[in-house]
Formats: sequence, structure tokens, C-alpha cells
Amino acid sequence: MGSIIRFERVNKIYPDGTRAVDDVTFEIEEGECVTFVGPSGCGKTTTVKLLNRLVEPTSGTIYLNGQDTAKVDVISLRRGIGYVIQDVGLFPHMTVAENIALVPRLIGWPASKRESRTDELLNLVGLEPGAFRNRYPHQLSGGQRQRVGVARGLAADPPVILMDEPFGALDPITRAQLQDEFLRLRARLRKTILFVTHDIDEAIKLGDRIAVMRNGKIVQFAPPATILKTPVDLFVKDLVGKERGLKLMKLSKISDIMEPFVDSIVEGTPLREALRLMKERNRDVLWVVDKEGRYQGWVRFERVAKDEE
Repeated sequence: MGSIIRFERVNKIYPDGTRAVDDVTFEIEEGECVTFVGPSGCGKTTTVKLLNRLVEPTSGTIYLNGQDTAKVDVISLRRGIGYVIQDVGLFPHMTVAENIALVPRLIGWPASKRESRTDELLNLVGLEPGAFRNRYPHQLSGGQRQRVGVARGLAADPPVILMDEPFGALDPITRAQLQDEFLRLRARLRKTILFVTHDIDEAIKLGDRIAVMRNGKIVQFAPPATILKTPVDLFVKDLVGKERGLKLMKLSKISDIMEPFVDSIVEGTPLREALRLMKERNRDVLWVVDKEGRYQGWVRFERVAKDEE
């Protein structure tokens, strides 16, 4: 996969001289989720908003699918990028279905396609269409409204989604549930996602890579495990916290500690051949498989050598 997003020396300087984004350069691969994390005012939200031109850069170039976003019609650009924010921003006078189908309606999808897409997305985010499509936002819990917000961000099937602290206002239990739901959706949909959060644990849990920001600059841009193992400076080390080892353990998978693949041998093979193979490849154990390659059991060197005596 190649990069779908590229920032080249991008700056955002406000009239009072504030450098909200300071000479930022990075690339994001197609299908990758990058979490932007840092203290309030560090520039993470501004950086993400530069992509869909809710904020215009002062200088530098931003590419989306190889195109300079400054040369793309801003309305077309925004309709092609999903956007999910913390307070959801659902229109209170519209039903759930109408909120979700808003962008598809604006870009001219027929009613039947909008309806089927709405039901598909409600199922995807765990809301039964028959029970929720005709409700209004005030009839939903905070977690349900956030799920509708995610569905609306996915409605027109955009390749890129911006998520600005989408779970920040939720209680810890609901937040954890939606984080798990987010991971499930990511695995299924493989969208490219820029995810803003102030919570380093959320950044570690959800991101393929993390962009740690401070004073408008990216201090470190790396996979979670790298940031936990080798924080680039004291600021990143303090941000990660004292329990780096425990957080790193949560990221570890069985594939990180498993032994290399053990050689196999067909169950009808003579013992002498098995002994030769074990000596040749310096193996203490062989998997035994049938002619179709299905696992049947295993043999140890000591037993094969004893039976060959």
C-alpha cells in the first residue's frame, strides 16, 4: 500500500502570531489509523482539520490521493472525507435515518440506496434499524448518539475519516465499549483514519501509529510499541506515564513470543527417515501430519532414536 495522505512542511499561523501547526511533515498509508495525541493547544485538532480545509494552511502542501487539496473544490473535498466529532453534531430536527443519509442525499443518491445504506450502517454500529431509524437525537443515550455519528461519517463510504475526540465526552464504560466497537469496525472496513485524542491510552489502543504533538510540532511519529519502548524525549516519556511496561504488555501478541515453525513429517514415513531429518535440521520435535497435511500428533527425537536402536 502507498501513502494516501501526505503533509509537506505545513504551517498554520494565526494573525496574532500563534503557530498552531509548525512545519509539520508526515505520510499516512492507505488503511492506516493514526492517532494524534498531546496536551490541549498542541495543534492536533488543527492538523486534522487542515486535511478537509475546515482550517486553511498558511503554507506548505497537503496531498490526498496524490492531489494537492488546495486545488480541489472544497465542497467536493469535504463530501469525500468522513467527519466524526465529540459532540456528534446531529441535527435535532432530523431523525436518525435522516441524519445518517444527509451526505448521500446531498451528493444525489436515490432514496432506495440511501435507505438500504442507512439500515446497513445502523446494523454495523450495533443499533437495530427498526428500533432506531425513526428516533430523534434527544431520544438517544450519549453512546447511541455517538454510534449514529460514526454511522453518518461512514454514510457515503469515504476512504478517509477524521475523528476528533469522538468518545471524549462519554463515561468510562461506554467509552471502552465504543473503542472495542471501533476496533471491530476498523478490521472490517479498512478505512484510513486520523483520530484525535487527549488520552494516551486510547491512542495506544486504537492507533497503528501515534503522532505525539507539542506546541504545533510532531515530537514523535511511530507505532505504539516503539513509543512505549523508546520515547524520544522526557515529554513523550511523561505523556506515556510510569506504567510503560504494563501498557506494552497489553500490546504484545502470542506471535511475538512463539517459537519458529516446527518441521512436519507424514505419518507413514519410516523412523530412519524421521531420525535423519531431525539430525539434519537440528530438531528435537516433528509434527506428524496425514497425507492432506492435517495435524495428527508429534514425536520427540529421544523416542525416534530409541526405536531405531
